[in-house]
Amino acid sequence: MYFYSPTLKQEKVFRDPIHDHIHIQHQLILDIINCREFQRLRRIKQTGTSLYTFHGAEHSRFGHCVGVYEIARRICDHFKRNYPSQKEGDGLWDDRNRILVLCAALLHDLGHGPFSHAFEKIFQTNHEDITVALILSEETEVHQVLARVHPDFPKAVASIIQKTHPNKQLVQLISSQIDADRMDYLLRDAYYTGVNYGRFDLSRILRVMLPKKNGIAFHLSGMHAVEDYVLSRYQMYMQVYFHPVSRGVEVLLNHLLKRAKYDYGHPSHPLHHSASLLAPFFTGDWSLEDYLKLDDGVLSTYFTHWLEEEDPILSDLAGRFLSRKPFKSVAFDQEKDQDKIDRLTQIIKELGYDTNYYTALNSSYDLPYDFYRPGQKKNRTEIELLRSDGQFIELSLVSEVVHAITGKARGDNRFYFPREILYPETNSVSLFNDLIAEFQQLIQQLSH
Repeated sequence: MYFYSPTLKQEKVFRDPIHDHIHIQHQLILDIINCREFQRLRRIKQTGTSLYTFHGAEHSRFGHCVGVYEIARRICDHFKRNYPSQKEGDGLWDDRNRILVLCAALLHDLGHGPFSHAFEKIFQTNHEDITVALILSEETEVHQVLARVHPDFPKAVASIIQKTHPNKQLVQLISSQIDADRMDYLLRDAYYTGVNYGRFDLSRILRVMLPKKNGIAFHLSGMHAVEDYVLSRYQMYMQVYFHPVSRGVEVLLNHLLKRAKYDYGHPSHPLHHSASLLAPFFTGDWSLEDYLKLDDGVLSTYFTHWLEEEDPILSDLAGRFLSRKPFKSVAFDQEKDQDKIDRLTQIIKELGYDTNYYTALNSSYDLPYDFYRPGQKKNRTEIELLRSDGQFIELSLVSEVVHAITGKARGDNRFYFPREILYPETNSVSLFNDLIAEFQQLIQQLSH
């Protein structure tokens, strides 16, 4: 089934620091952007706690989503101009799918919540599931706008986001190892964090991209631009997304929310300040409407209230988060260093800290690139290059650079703890000097 949406008499544009202009050519796209569910994304930070390391990273999910839409729009234009379908099933681009792809690109992150992943861990929410629920719920504005196209249109949009749509070409434009989503967030996050790692030649990649049966591919002549993209993604994960300080702030946020959930209704130290918008999540009985009321600002306001709570752990964690005093960390080897980690945890407990809230093990790994492996539970769509003889070849078979990082997870394991244990005040006299000295010695051994 194909869907049609009329174009605007005159396109509208949004100025954008990454793409210069975001071109809005359909009334449907403009109406989706104006929905309250989509406008909420202005109040959700794109990179979560990374802004506590890279202070410029104040950009929102809203900007990212319209950026993904813009890249998808450019891909559609390129495919229509250079690879238009001549007959049903030829694997070329059928532009009747344009509006479906554009809506999926625009809405792919609609369900992200405040501080994204930390919130999800504590309250067992899933932004992808919520995205689909918001699209399919007849109560949401975004569903009502989508349903004007056709009653089945919301389901079709959701199926692309769920990766269940039968046309895998459409799915891969939004979700694959090189897609509109990844290309935008790498460029956008690099720009706002002030680093050079995530930059690559977007225009060249779009130029060499082509449709194929059941997917997308790239001309072999553009291999080096694709290499650059893969390496840029790898470097962004290692240098930005997995930065130890950002992870330390996220650990702190995780423990803060966990403690607030524990305190809610607790007889000895219940929450005295209102957290009414979080109450449904504390009890596990929340609705989509409850979810839509939350954003980064709401949670930050509650954190300020919790500074005055009687529970010393909650108020201390809130103060550490608001004043940017993240936990310190050290990398460790799970096989070799477990005894040291156990002893460090015991010392922290003996120093009077509740180790449930003042220690954490954090494991952050990413697979920079992988090829198709039959039998794997979660297969990645490999990047294919079109040779001059008309045959396709997988990227790592012709790129030595990509081959070197293919199938190899990169990252580390870190142990987090209160910074003041490692750096106590020089003028303080402590009854725990021996414990602190042992702690510092163990940290030094792990650091080496």
